[in-house]
Amino acid sequence: MYRTVFITGGDRGLGFALCAGLLEQGWEVFAGQYLPEWPDLTTLAGQYPHALHIIPLDVSSVESARSAAQAVTAFTDHIDVLINNAGVISPTISRSIREPQDYAEMHRLYDVNALGPLRVVEAFLPLTDRSSKKRLCFVSSEAGSIARAEHTCWYSYCMSKSALNMGIKILFNHLHPEEYTFRVYHPGWIRSYMSGKKSLEATLEPEEAAAKAIPIFLSQRQDEDRLRLEDYEGNEWPW
Repeated sequence: MYRTVFITGGDRGLGFALCAGLLEQGWEVFAGQYLPEWPDLTTLAGQYPHALHIIPLDVSSVESARSAAQAVTAFTDHIDVLINNAGVISPTISRSIREPQDYAEMHRLYDVNALGPLRVVEAFLPLTDRSSKKRLCFVSSEAGSIARAEHTCWYSYCMSKSALNMGIKILFNHLHPEEYTFRVYHPGWIRSYMSGKKSLEATLEPEEAAAKAIPIFLSQRQDEDRLRLEDYEGNEWPW
């Protein structure tokens, strides 16, 4: 049986690097595209015309998630690995509580980072149910760890990732007895475009981050009965 993967936020940054890395390994890749004007996925599709499928997706929309799942069914009847990578950050996150908070931005981050993966999993269950692998992967963050929280601001991003982690735990409680396996992953500080422009201060290029992530996303473990938050160096983080 051929291997199929759907990746949200495949336009650029880590998502694009995951698409490229898995294509190199022979996977059939369905890339969720939010920015059709961004050229990288189209260029990559020219290199892998039969293995890469670009699927429009806005994870903040239930209708878009359902349409994406329906579009995938034109090519396959199952998805083996679902990677929830799409995420956003905001220039307002550095405001302390002594400054006015941008609550509209907080809602936007929560909607994409916490609720977005839930929408996608719900929409794609008919496809992942048919897989023999049933692997759900989530790009979380150290920012979601309550036990190790050291931030004095970043409310919206940290809270959205903590909410994501709780959502994953509830999904795990429901779906693990149905033979689903999970990966919750902190990818490190990536030179990504989450803020709208490339973060040059970060330490990892997207290709480096993807090379570390892919083996973890595809790995087999003896402790699948336990959900854990793991980072790019293989360290486990407390919830």
